[in-house]
Amino acid sequence: MTLQDKLDAFKADFVAGKPPYNVPAPVIATMQRATDELIASGAAARALKAGDRAPQFTLADPDGKPVSSAELLARGPLAVSFYRGVWCPYCNMELQALQEVLPQLQQAGASLVAISPQLPANSRKAMRQNGLEFPILSDAGNEVAAAFGLRFTLPDYLVELYRSLKNELPAFNGDASWTLPMPARYVIAPDGVIVYAEVNPDYTRRPEPSDMLPAIARAIA
Repeated sequence: MTLQDKLDAFKADFVAGKPPYNVPAPVIATMQRATDELIASGAAARALKAGDRAPQFTLADPDGKPVSSAELLARGPLAVSFYRGVWCPYCNMELQALQEVLPQLQQAGASLVAISPQLPANSRKAMRQNGLEFPILSDAGNEVAAAFGLRFTLPDYLVELYRSLKNELPAFNGDASWTLPMPARYVIAPDGVIVYAEVNPDYTRRPEPSDMLPAIARAIA
């Protein structure tokens, strides 16, 4: 079963309100409205693409250790996944799928990191719950996400909904801005040029992690 198959199965149960979700139809409709508006905004088309130069970054891992993109690129290609947070089931399923392909990425000579606006404590929780052997780096204020063209501000009506569901992003992220990154995955070649880019404003849609492998091979050819 592909990652998207798993996401589709989860979404079908979620939208149908099957236990343990029991989500009211108006909540589903509000979430879909926000996704539709983000798609219509064209934001994804303005994000960095293959052929662009990736911004350099240094971010802390869950233990507070700085991780530098320049140092990772000195070893080989770098795969980057932008992750909304531990509260997002679709994102967690993607992390699990990335973990499954991690040995292949490493065998191909690449490093893998996830980048999230959430606080380090939440990243530690996400790594533990998803059995990750790659780090989730903390991007305070979504500044690195913004440099990649991925940051967006949640509309007021979605903020209100999240608050009603006790999904307080400021508490998760230590940041009052109510911003998130669009889910995205990149492969950056050792020279800093992006060789693979997948950005989707619909957070329920994710490419297969193995799709990155041909780009990694090209990056080191």
